[in-house]
Amino acid sequence: MRRATLAGAALLAGTVTGLAAGPAQAQEYRYWSFWEGNGSSWTYATEGPGTQRPADGTVAGFRFTVSADSAAAGKPRTAPGFDAICHDTPAKDGRKRIGVVVDFGTAADAPGGERPPASRTKCAQVPEDASAGEALAAVARPLRYDASALLCAVAGYPKAGCAERVNDSKGARSAASPGAAADGGDDGGPSAGLFGGIAVLLVLGAAAGWQLRRRRG
Repeated sequence: MRRATLAGAALLAGTVTGLAAGPAQAQEYRYWSFWEGNGSSWTYATEGPGTQRPADGTVAGFRFTVSADSAAAGKPRTAPGFDAICHDTPAKDGRKRIGVVVDFGTAADAPGGERPPASRTKCAQVPEDASAGEALAAVARPLRYDASALLCAVAGYPKAGCAERVNDSKGARSAASPGAAADGGDDGGPSAGLFGGIAVLLVLGAAAGWQLRRRRG
């Protein structure tokens, strides 16, 4: 399937379901994954943060990880405890509180020459109709996107690159072009599962921009 068709479908539907694990030798990519707090554990999100509208009292997690599919993606290492994150943020009429966990990953997953910052938790107090992506933007700027609206950096990390691939078992790295990062073919592109993980974040930039234009209008 062509990249434009896949990305367009993700942007229009705003959801990605049936995230499948890739083959054992699938190409690994370095990217930001999106998670939903589920009690004391994390669940890989099946809807993009740009369209998901979490209720007051929920937690959204973002983890910088290296994997070939969603099944192998690293989860945020901080438990999704809303009370612990938002206990100092009182409720307000017309606003909701979303706990946000940002895990910058391990040194082994970091791009060459960079060190991951310490993980952080923040309580985002946002409008009642705000998305998980807007909650992230409220507490972890600057965010960076590529030309395809793929989330590339949170709080300025990493400084460069987007959906970089790990070329071989020795860990050689190469920045993937937008086409390589979303192509599901046999020429080194990611597996269907990883495309699902990246595609949910494609919706983040597009939907956030749409929300901004709607409010200004």
